[in-house]
Amino acid sequence: MAIDKEVYQQIIRELKEHQVTLVAVSKTKPVTDILELYQLGQRDFGENYVQEMADKASQLPQDIRWHYIGHLQTNKVKYIAPFVHLIQGVDSIKLLQEINRQAAKNNRVIDVLIQIHIAEEETKFGLNEEELNAMMNEIATMSLANIHICGLMGMASFTNDKEKVRVEFRKLKGILNNQRLPTLSMGMSSDYKIAIEEGSSMVRIGSILFGTRN
Repeated sequence: MAIDKEVYQQIIRELKEHQVTLVAVSKTKPVTDILELYQLGQRDFGENYVQEMADKASQLPQDIRWHYIGHLQTNKVKYIAPFVHLIQGVDSIKLLQEINRQAAKNNRVIDVLIQIHIAEEETKFGLNEEELNAMMNEIATMSLANIHICGLMGMASFTNDKEKVRVEFRKLKGILNNQRLPTLSMGMSSDYKIAIEEGSSMVRIGSILFGTRN
């Protein structure tokens, strides 16, 4: 599918107005599609398979900012540590420690977001607020010089009930405010407008830009 340039530019205008970063979710999409968006000025791309992201990064311009948005296993961190821009969805101390270790090996500081569970579906990963507070207290006692926790991410329930989605996003924004962190990644193709209204600073949009996944 060719990228709809008008749709992309309309989304960019909308996000720019609210100072929100667009992460174009390019998982399963070919390098040619990513290059097409890149040529329109897009630099932030999101992937959720380690091998796929590493393969694409090796074929595409070096100034692309790669966001890992899937559930990352500790044994896979080493493959993306040399180049990943932001790891979204960290939900354990063990994973943070491994990111720190691999970042140090590559002489880098890697930005991460902690994933918070705000949806009703049990299949989604993430911490509740109590678990987050415990994790942040533990991190404060540790030496993790090669990671930078810059915010939170979360996914709302998969539902047509927009008010429910709004309540979940509002809850996540409140948790972010309590932590005094700058970055909030919430909102996807189906609900990014609500996310922006509720204070998101980063949205992850795929199907509107690239069409449905293969």
